[in-house]
Amino acid sequence: MQTFDLSVQPLRELNQALHEIGDGSNETSFEVLNPRGSHAVAVGIDAPVDVDVRGSVGYYCAGMNSEATVTVHGNAGPGVAENMMSGTVIIKGDASQYAGATGHGGLLVIEGNASSRCGISMKGIDIVVKGDIGHMSAFMAQAGNLVVLGNAGDALGDSLYEATLFVRGSVKSLGADCVAKDMRPEHIELLSGLLEKAGISDVKAEEFTRYGSARQLYNFDIDNADAY
Repeated sequence: MQTFDLSVQPLRELNQALHEIGDGSNETSFEVLNPRGSHAVAVGIDAPVDVDVRGSVGYYCAGMNSEATVTVHGNAGPGVAENMMSGTVIIKGDASQYAGATGHGGLLVIEGNASSRCGISMKGIDIVVKGDIGHMSAFMAQAGNLVVLGNAGDALGDSLYEATLFVRGSVKSLGADCVAKDMRPEHIELLSGLLEKAGISDVKAEEFTRYGSARQLYNFDIDNADAY
């Protein structure tokens, strides 16, 4: 295991080492000590490695992740796992605004709460939040799944496309074109699989409500003008 102590080593050395991992490399485990809220920790990884960050991080941790498993043993600032492509990112604490924004794939697990705009413009990523999420989450979400074990704030799923939202708790309000939908057997199966992947075994998929697009904003209709 390679260890980087960001109290004495520059962040650039860590990210450079992660970017230089080649095919068949024996360097598969990294530990990051004393991140002290640093921004852009473990960004742009394109290899199946494990990175354990021992503390809280700032903006854009694990952004553009591909294949790697990044675990933050603390809280994460805005934009964690932004534009993620594949792999897994786990936040042991809370996450700030727009967690998983524009994510194309992979799994983001937030074991605490997520702030506003969680999953904004998500494009295929799966996000599981064990706590609550803030307002405008899944705004313009295009594909993927957002799972919330707690409550959701105002304007959930505003201008939603084809992403699927599952909320176990209450929703303060739904955004434009977002509606509750039936939980059919295929959705129970999908959600059960996501909960299992996130390591959640004490919650049943049947306890959630599914939300999706009413598909009224795909094409402009003067009768729907007030919803824009």
